[in-house]
Amino acid sequence: QLQLVESGGGLVQPGGSLRLSCAASGFTLDDYAIGWFRQAPGKEREGVSCISGGSGNTAYADSVKGRFTISRDSAKNTVYLQMNSLKPEDTAVYYCADSYLGCSGPWDYWGQGTQVTVSS
Repeated sequence: QLQLVESGGGLVQPGGSLRLSCAASGFTLDDYAIGWFRQAPGKEREGVSCISGGSGNTAYADSVKGRFTISRDSAKNTVYLQMNSLKPEDTAVYYCADSYLGCSGPWDYWGQGTQVTVSS
């Protein structure tokens, strides 16, 4: 059964860091694009970052460029999102999803999400 499981969320002060994990089972992450998305209360879901299958090209939303880094550990079949210099506006539920066709989607399977709260 194909499954994505996010972890690593929590409460952090502004300026702090968190690393989110997206662990896959039932398929090999290397073959798929993996995207990170987030949804804040009352707002639409937005794309945050993506890493393509194969070459591992990366892309970021303007709002997180220079602060977030996406990476992949093939041995662990896991994609990470390192989030630094966090701001209160980064508060959201973060989801990962996979796409066989690349970072433009469509997105096939979604994780359950992990809450990130940035607050003093």
